[in-house]
Amino acid sequence: VGAAGSILVKSRLSHPYLPVGASETYATVDLTGIEVAGAKRSPVNLAVVIDRSGSMSGYKLQQAKQAARHLVTLLRDEDRLAIVHYGSDVKSLPSLPATPSNRERMAQFIDGIWDDGGTNISAGLSVGRTQLASAMGGSATVNRLILMSDGQPTEGVSDEQGLKNVVREIRASGITVSSIGVGTDFNEDLMQAFAEYGAGAYGFLEDASQLSTLFQRDLQQATTAVARNVELSFELPPGTSLGEVLGYRAHQAGNTVRVAMPDFSAGQVERVVVRLNVTAGSAGQTVQVTGLKLTYTDLLAHKNVEDQSRLTAVATNIQEEVVQRQDKEATVYAARARGAQNLQKAAEAMSQGKKNEAQLYLRQNQALFLEAGSVAGAAAVAEDQAEQAASMKAYDDADSEESQRAAVKSSKVKALKGFGRMGSTY
Repeated sequence: VGAAGSILVKSRLSHPYLPVGASETYATVDLTGIEVAGAKRSPVNLAVVIDRSGSMSGYKLQQAKQAARHLVTLLRDEDRLAIVHYGSDVKSLPSLPATPSNRERMAQFIDGIWDDGGTNISAGLSVGRTQLASAMGGSATVNRLILMSDGQPTEGVSDEQGLKNVVREIRASGITVSSIGVGTDFNEDLMQAFAEYGAGAYGFLEDASQLSTLFQRDLQQATTAVARNVELSFELPPGTSLGEVLGYRAHQAGNTVRVAMPDFSAGQVERVVVRLNVTAGSAGQTVQVTGLKLTYTDLLAHKNVEDQSRLTAVATNIQEEVVQRQDKEATVYAARARGAQNLQKAAEAMSQGKKNEAQLYLRQNQALFLEAGSVAGAAAVAEDQAEQAASMKAYDDADSEESQRAAVKSSKVKALKGFGRMGSTY
């Protein structure tokens, strides 16, 4: 356990004792944004970008407007807000300090939003960025864009890579992007990628009635931000090679594996699980498994931080020792991340109408958690097993296209949390 700044780092190996020769182990790294007693909430520079395309008509748009109005009431005078709504074209209320008179203006602008046109997400994002950029450099330490959509992009930049590049550029300009998908018709992989490339959070709502809660949660994250530009690196020594990083985009150059992380707020927890192939020398020797390096901008101390540590194991000839010394928590975390991979595969199969194949992956997960339970105890995986059973039931009950799409989106959210994206998945 270590903390050189505003993020606490806790790392462990699933197998602290490794058999002599070649084997694999899982490294798990928990990162937690520190809680600051009596900390003042930071002023934020916020843009809310709302989809008002034709498919949003009626209940969904009504809930989106209500959520935006509620968000306005949560702002303080020193905060700034821009409101953007898009269909085929884009309309916006420029960024304003959230003074009482301006909050009144914001509420009136929200009341005037109507449903109309296609889904030009790229134009909405670009105008949101422009509005935020015009207000940067003031007292706000955090610049955040919240995108909400219920559909597929139909106008403007509509290919996935092009849209990811739009978000990547927004992020490079110092703005965090969060995304919320509503209903069952949006592209969940794309919306989740926006949050990943934008270092923000992703949320899925089958029903728009919870939008207000998600807007509020994202504002809470923005106002209690403790770190940004967060990157976790694994430095692989001779004898260790990368199996895979589960559930995160990773980049390997030589012996260094880099994983980009979201921005962190106070109390936010994210976990990274990595499978490593390790060759252990003679019995009794200390095995250097991996070095860890966490770099980020500490928003509390206003400085860049580099936090380094190492994970080591002991080589043994005794197989019972390998089994008996397994780390219970790391074993469960690894099972969750592996289970999340199966959950993603199940969701893909389900989206193609292959219900039997989807259920096969879920049955594999039941076996995974039974195995982890034999190490950590049944209670440690009881919740995981209940979730698998709930997913199995949702797939069983999905008898319409809409209920299938809802089950797929719900599975993918569960998978993100299983991979360890606990704080950045709503």
